[in-house]
Amino acid sequence: MNERVLILGSGAREHALAWRLAKDGAELHIAPGNGGTLAFENHALDLANLQATKELARKLDPALIVVGPEAPLVAGAVDLLEGSGFSVFGPRREAARLEGSKAYAKSLMEKLGIPTAQSRTFHELEQALAYVRSSDAPLVLKADGLAAGKGVLMTRSPQEAEDGLRELMSERRFGNAGDVVVIEETLIGPEVSFHVLCDGTSALPLDTAQDHKRLLDGGVGPNTGGMGSFSPSPHVSRREREEILRVIVRPLLAEMERRGAPFRGVLFVGLMMTSVGPKVLEFNVRFGDPETQSLMVRLAGNFFETLRACATGTLVANAMGLGAGASATLVLASKGYPASGPRDLEIRGIAGAEAMGAQVFHAGTRVDGTRLVTAGGRVLSVTASGDSVREARKVAYRAAAEIEFEGMQYRTDIGA
Repeated sequence: MNERVLILGSGAREHALAWRLAKDGAELHIAPGNGGTLAFENHALDLANLQATKELARKLDPALIVVGPEAPLVAGAVDLLEGSGFSVFGPRREAARLEGSKAYAKSLMEKLGIPTAQSRTFHELEQALAYVRSSDAPLVLKADGLAAGKGVLMTRSPQEAEDGLRELMSERRFGNAGDVVVIEETLIGPEVSFHVLCDGTSALPLDTAQDHKRLLDGGVGPNTGGMGSFSPSPHVSRREREEILRVIVRPLLAEMERRGAPFRGVLFVGLMMTSVGPKVLEFNVRFGDPETQSLMVRLAGNFFETLRACATGTLVANAMGLGAGASATLVLASKGYPASGPRDLEIRGIAGAEAMGAQVFHAGTRVDGTRLVTAGGRVLSVTASGDSVREARKVAYRAAAEIEFEGMQYRTDIGA
């Protein structure tokens, strides 16, 4: 095929997307990439510089551009690139508000009757404090804007909620993202990620996955960008999948089209499977990380053509299938994560891990001369597939044991 694809991003998600697109024969270019994506063509790029992004696209003239992270999408990267004549997988800025503003997404869900947690939105700290003081139920605090997947605080008491509000709105832990805060009731049940490929009107669901957000075994410790995932989830039946599409996804797509902001790209529906059915926790407008790693090793069919069909509004409902029965991904993180920690520590054992049957996707890595070294909090994702999640996680853990770098940490209960 040899169609040229430009992927924007630098994480394990982008490495996994590139790895899967390469199977379709695509010529991969990644900006800025990481130490693992050097197997393809990397290009230095500040993703916040949209003009530089457009100039790189003009230089490469790709058949398709895939925008990985949420920040360029919310900033309008797709609007700029499509306006320059490129086919881009990802939503335009107005549609990306589904992730860029939790308050916007909640108001949309309320309008459409989409099942979600009861919530209130606050622009002033004192009003928010008065609200949490009047409630003795556990509450969830969400920074309205982008916070790298970490802007959600689970609280168990009014005092914890007060401390969290001050952290978000006064101490500005996530900067402008905490200027507005959404306060929700706490939902109970297993959390599930549901990815749907969209071309503005049609929806093609991928399989379910489950992410492990907390740092430590047993789901305790600080919230992170994700410490591991597995696919499929045992908590979503075929009937419930259809219900999610009928009650949540299709009404949302129709409303976005009616508003003149058709959603093209991947809609990530974060769900809580409660005792009364699925409820939406959040919408993301890009592939999840680490769920993408678990999904990519399972996909069958031509992924490139499917993404291009989404970008051009020509999606065919049966364009992708599933290969392996199940998969599991372990995130290997640096010491101190999710806070900043040491960098430039040598990484060893990746070849041995892949010899065990796993695929190692890079995130926080870079090449320093002849050494591969750490360059971020989440360093590597070790992904394996199998007939069941149990079999996949066995392979993933055996492979992870081959890898070492100083201070390496990972959970031992992913998919358990």
